[in-house]
Amino acid sequence: MIKKFIPFGKPYIGNKEIKFIINVIKSKWIGSGPITEKFENNFKKYKSSRYALSVNSCTAALHLSLIYCGIKYNDEVITTPMTFASTINSIILSGAKPVLADISPHDFNIDPKEIEKKITKKTKAILIVHLAGLPCDMKSIMKIVKKYKLKLIEDCAHAIESRYYKKHVGNFGDTGCFSFYSTKNLTTGEGGMVICNKDYIYKKIRVARLHGLSKDAWKRYLPESVKTPTKFEHYDVTEIGLKYNMIDINAAMGIVQLKKIDISWKKRKKIFEMYKKKLRNLPLKFQEFSNKNIKHAYHLFLIVVDKNKTKKNRDDLILFLKKYNIGCGVNYRTVTDMSIFKKKFGWNKNTCKNSKYLGDNTLSLPLYPNLKTKDVNYICETIQKFFKS
Repeated sequence: MIKKFIPFGKPYIGNKEIKFIINVIKSKWIGSGPITEKFENNFKKYKSSRYALSVNSCTAALHLSLIYCGIKYNDEVITTPMTFASTINSIILSGAKPVLADISPHDFNIDPKEIEKKITKKTKAILIVHLAGLPCDMKSIMKIVKKYKLKLIEDCAHAIESRYYKKHVGNFGDTGCFSFYSTKNLTTGEGGMVICNKDYIYKKIRVARLHGLSKDAWKRYLPESVKTPTKFEHYDVTEIGLKYNMIDINAAMGIVQLKKIDISWKKRKKIFEMYKKKLRNLPLKFQEFSNKNIKHAYHLFLIVVDKNKTKKNRDDLILFLKKYNIGCGVNYRTVTDMSIFKKKFGWNKNTCKNSKYLGDNTLSLPLYPNLKTKDVNYICETIQKFFKS
């Protein structure tokens, strides 16, 4: 047994991130400012989008996107049940009603056929999630969007590097929303980004992410403000805004992280493929994808205990791995199991059966660039031992 615990997630941070953060702190300006703006410019270039707006989380990105895509009280937004609570919460907080379309049992993403079944006169948008970094079936989804004239918001929390037929995900929808949480492929500790290609969405979110102010503090008080010393201009409040901005300390980390994103992607891809090869003969299912025109971000490696082939269960496997000093995660339980949503919407085990099965039987294995090969081998050997015991 390995004595040292293998964590489920581990940020890929080096001396360059630390040095840049220290320089920002020493500059005496740590709020939203020039470093944040630089990160936005670098990110939009990487994603080939027209605009990029930094925020303090992907949840903030989703909430702002829904509001400024025109979603209103009592509208319906179709989304996946296999997601984090923030996806559902952001819909509720925008005043709309989340409507669930079940997932495909093959790629675990929202099923386009199920989406079309759930469309009503109240449907105004679709909020998709590229689960684990695997792009949704965008060809089918875009047909539905155009046919019914719906807004499309992409939750790309797992999918920074993902592409669908060479096009970066996040650029298909009215907005694309990204997470830079501590375990994500690119981390700023906490943080997120909205990308879009429409002027009116950009202009609204740019202001609304910081109280609805016409000018942020950088432009009011520091170098930006002395460019026109002969004229004093008051700030205005032009939108009903929120406190969703990113600060330069976080952005400094993001700039360095973005520079090495392709290197870290290749490392995770190698680990992902090692897992799949070493675990292929066990009673497990994996997220299916074979289309060479799809680029997986390899954010999560999901395994599903195949109940048709074994009497073993997922929760016992989690405890077994823990016993052998291996961390793992459950990404995710179906949202139809969550108490508040069951109470509010009457969701139950029969609401989305594919999602329920996946949520009850899946877990995610450690997957990060500095995970050692010997640790991957040890994890796989331990899982094999579980199924033989």
